Amino acid sequence: MRISSRGQGEAGRERLTLTPETVDDLWHLSYVLEPGDLVSGDTTRRIQRDDDQMRDTGGQREHISVTIEVSDVEFARFANRLRVGGEITGCSREDQLGHHHTLNVEAHDELTIEKQFKADQIERIEEAEQAADSPDVAIATVEEGEAYIHLVKEYGVDEYASFTKPTGKGEYSRPRDELFAELGDALSHLDTDAIILAGPGFTKQDARDYIEEEYRNLADLITVVDTSSAGGRGVHEVLKRGAVEEVQDETRIAREAETIDELMERIADGAKAAYGIDEVQEAAEFGAVEELLILDNRLRDERQGDGDWDLDINDVIESVEQQGGEITVFSSDFQPGQQLDSFGGIAALLRYRLQ
Repeated sequence: MRISSRGQGEAGRERLTLTPETVDDLWHLSYVLEPGDLVSGDTTRRIQRDDDQMRDTGGQREHISVTIEVSDVEFARFANRLRVGGEITGCSREDQLGHHHTLNVEAHDELTIEKQFKADQIERIEEAEQAADSPDVAIATVEEGEAYIHLVKEYGVDEYASFTKPTGKGEYSRPRDELFAELGDALSHLDTDAIILAGPGFTKQDARDYIEEEYRNLADLITVVDTSSAGGRGVHEVLKRGAVEEVQDETRIAREAETIDELMERIADGAKAAYGIDEVQEAAEFGAVEELLILDNRLRDERQGDGDWDLDINDVIESVEQQGGEITVFSSDFQPGQQLDSFGGIAALLRYRLQ
């Protein structure tokens, strides 16, 4: 996510101009946008004209700029777009005011959002923005005599380092461990959540064994993938196979799973935990919430008035934040989120027991 500007709108609303750079960014925005928000962007719209030539065609599409008051939001996962529908309240053509329109937002489409943002919504956008500068996944490719490290960023893949150490037989050959040592040292200095180690043959396996022995803090981060070559071609094979997406999902799931496991252990021990909206609300009122766990689709439904909780979830979140608690929004797409759903879609790790 790239934020271009921030400002103040009318009626106390905040205005953000931003550009989603990935499909993940579109997904994040689907949980930020709500009915009543104002969204502006460039689009095309079929304009009906009165001249005889256009009467049989249903109108001609024109490029226009619109501002719509949001009524519905849909993340079209398989189309890689975000659909934002609503009434046109501002337009480069005044004759289109009051009509319904749907903005089909894709990656790299700039839009301006004007709304009263909740703290967690701003945090979600800022985390997506930071993700563009902080690589989550490193791809290390290795074969005899050479190794490369590429960093996966939101906009593509950058080469971070390359190493050449002739191995095998001959006057200039060096021990393979020297190559592995340079590779391991470089990886140990990266702030990354996962490492994909790829390449042809058994060299990558030997590299993994060396790194796991000498750099044990990296052992749990490594996933091994077979490719026919190292370097740029090897990276292309890794990307083509979807290995990066799998690792990113697994990393996200692992974090959420660890938190859910902690919750279930505490519940089983009758320890510092609460679940269900009533228990969590009580814990929040006492300032006992260390970490609030809430399901993304339940949070969206409650904010849009489609839920069944007899309270304002924003009040609970604000109370937790004021008391220094953390907020973790779980994805409903993965197993940990589905487990949280079985607890009512909301739970909390507590600082102390309430009873």
